[in-house]
Amino acid sequence: MMQGDTMRKYVIQPGDTLSKIAYRNNVRIDDIVRNNHHLPSKDSYLSIGDFLSIPEPHTTKQIHSKENHIACHNEYGWRELEDDRERLGVSIYQKKIGWSRLGKPIWLFRVGKGKKRICYSGTWHGNEWLNTWLLMKFLMEIERKYRNHESWHHVNIRAVLDEEVTLYFLPLVNPDGAELVQEGLQRTHSFFDEIHTINEGFHCYKHWSANAAGVDLNHQWPAGWKRESDTSPQRPFPRHYGGEAPLTEPETRAVYQLTMEEEFDIVLAFHSQGEEIYWGYQHLEPPESRAMAEKLAKASSFRAVQTADSSAGYKDWFIKEFRRPGFTIETGVGQNPLSITSAARIWITTVPLLLETLTWG
Repeated sequence: MMQGDTMRKYVIQPGDTLSKIAYRNNVRIDDIVRNNHHLPSKDSYLSIGDFLSIPEPHTTKQIHSKENHIACHNEYGWRELEDDRERLGVSIYQKKIGWSRLGKPIWLFRVGKGKKRICYSGTWHGNEWLNTWLLMKFLMEIERKYRNHESWHHVNIRAVLDEEVTLYFLPLVNPDGAELVQEGLQRTHSFFDEIHTINEGFHCYKHWSANAAGVDLNHQWPAGWKRESDTSPQRPFPRHYGGEAPLTEPETRAVYQLTMEEEFDIVLAFHSQGEEIYWGYQHLEPPESRAMAEKLAKASSFRAVQTADSSAGYKDWFIKEFRRPGFTIETGVGQNPLSITSAARIWITTVPLLLETLTWG
């Protein structure tokens, strides 16, 4: 689009990003930026209530393909999760297990009737939100194939869910952090001063891992917490600050309570990036963990690594507490936040890994 083409005025709404607006209007992000000189780049955050000039949509060419119902076209956060949640069928049990620092729900989704209980969790870190998209779309595909009596890569979904496994999904542990990364911080935000101060006055939040209080939710667990804390920031920080003590944050307390109640047989915590599978913690993991990790690595082409050079993570605590298999799965390659274009690689490599876990019943 060139200057002089027909434009429409659009008032920016809560949750808007350039990629969402471009997708809805069938235009390119570059077209929007070119015609709105107050936007410095295609990574710019938007301010609610401001105006944008939107080029008329392409009428003869579909800019954003809509053929693939799974594809990720724009940021996926708590609003998108709420939309998809409303589309889930009655076979999916839904429950709010708690609330974030800023009052957003932490959702649990459960499907299956089998004895083996497997829990998947994602977006512990705000700038790893693609894992929320991954887990929600996987859940929705599982439901669709179950309803239609379809297999998936030779896995009989209905038989597995009816007879072998029960799956628990916590796709968005850190909704506040993901929102910061995706939308930035509005000046009208109730905690603008506190969060802006933690971020040293910078307006870019792409690097943000923590929750809204500046606490890293995967450094909050009573498994080497003191040791990890001694080598991490000692105040609220965008990443790696483990809080004043373990389990101080509402998000981690909600997951802790659920885990203690359900006593999962296996947990998989999804992070980004590196395409690695961490399966141990201080040699407390059960003997079968190595072989399970190797199967996951073979299915996904990821690399199995016994332990990371860190502690106080959810997987670490689960292994320490229950002596059962726990895994940290690092999806994607690059620098967080991974670009939307990374979604295809994440889906293609990680879905076989997820399906492998269904055979563990």
